[in-house]
Amino acid sequence: MVMDASGVAELKLFVDQCKSNPSIIHDPSLSFFKSYLQSLGARIPPHPQPDKGGVNMAGPKQHSDAKKPDFSNEEDADIIESDVELDNSGVVEPDYDPPQKMGEPSVEVTDDKRDAAQTEKLKAIDAISEGKLDEAIDCLTEAMMLNPTSAILYATRASVFIKLSKPNAAIRDADAALEINPDSAKGYKVRGMARTMLGLWEEAASDLRVASKLDYDEEIGSALKKVEPNAQKIEEHHRKYEHLRKERELKRNERQKQQQKAAQVSEMN
Repeated sequence: MVMDASGVAELKLFVDQCKSNPSIIHDPSLSFFKSYLQSLGARIPPHPQPDKGGVNMAGPKQHSDAKKPDFSNEEDADIIESDVELDNSGVVEPDYDPPQKMGEPSVEVTDDKRDAAQTEKLKAIDAISEGKLDEAIDCLTEAMMLNPTSAILYATRASVFIKLSKPNAAIRDADAALEINPDSAKGYKVRGMARTMLGLWEEAASDLRVASKLDYDEEIGSALKKVEPNAQKIEEHHRKYEHLRKERELKRNERQKQQQKAAQVSEMN
């Protein structure tokens, strides 16, 4: 069965929510999905125990006492990752609104429709300047119905969703803009800003870096200054524990070889 565009958009939203807060995988209603991930060999993060300490990697809003990995147990014990101290100021709760109305790509765009779409876009810009954000959304949506092939219309509506603190809606529009124009600097920019609002630091940094290369502006630079310290901490954290896991695996393999040799010697005697 092939999912329609609406289903794919909802799936993307769910995956973004899992990235923002992996602890939702432990929701009893998602036990079937958790079992499926485990059947594929996925590593499910432990269920977080909220407390008042440092920021837990399970999600931007959850806290627990900082822990140091304990390697005093036998080598087969799982490595427990410590928490990472992140600056989560500006992170908001995800928006769960149904996917917004999108343009129909198969619509034939005539010159008249293109001109009408431009008129709606200008109305939206005026509405934004007057703080009438919902009106701007309506105008941009109408423009998309007229000209669904314009990446800038989707990216512009995404920027309005950012102002409305609706990052998931902004990500859907940014994705649409980038499908139309993979080199849309504004598409990467607004998606990076939306992911910043969700605490998706690595993904946000990746988007903003691309936007910076395509068409740098001060807003992108300011966003990168906010995002990169967190992203770098997380990247270093992952590198550290990946190195520890590789060391653990090498030691485990070496121990198994020694045990096999000892068993062979024992059999010979």
